[in-house]
Amino acid sequence: MAKGGFPGMGGNMNNLLKQAQKFQKQMEDMQKELEDKEFEASVGGGAVVAVANGKKQIVDIKLKPEVVDPDDVEMLEDLILSACSEALKRAEEETAKEMGKLTGGFNLPGMF
Repeated sequence: MAKGGFPGMGGNMNNLLKQAQKFQKQMEDMQKELEDKEFEASVGGGAVVAVANGKKQIVDIKLKPEVVDPDDVEMLEDLILSACSEALKRAEEETAKEMGKLTGGFNLPGMF
């Protein structure tokens, strides 16, 4: 084998490495941008609003006073759960969509 690697691969390998580094930087930038985004979902005609960030964490919950009924706590719990689930789903879908644009549809498990 030739000194320094495979013969004739030097230029192509360098280009491939540069492209991989550029792709990695783009992925990191997009992940940071998505982590800073907020995704809101409301249920019950706006009675409960949940907000999630791109890290898939619930960061805020808003309740209309009229939805707080001490005689029907179970309904409020269901509304909160639904709003949180929907906000997290929206964050997941947006992340997958944006990363899909960057990866060109490659299936890269565990990347985001």
